[in-house]
Amino acid sequence: MPMNFKKATDELLAGISHQELADALGCSVPTVRQARLDESAKAHRSPPDGWERAVAQLAELKVEHFRALAAKLKA
Repeated sequence: MPMNFKKATDELLAGISHQELADALGCSVPTVRQARLDESAKAHRSPPDGWERAVAQLAELKVEHFRALAAKLKA
């Protein structure tokens, strides 16, 4: 069954939430938000250790998601 425009674009535009990132990093949402602030901001905090690996894993999951979406739309 082909996807409709709404479902396909919902999947295309879906991002990763602060909560999903915090879960992957094993930290809180406020920690994620503070680490994302400009380094000159008073509330800025260093990102959690191992953030690079967690972000890479989330990016790989998104790649798989988009490949599956593309395959559905080409079918």
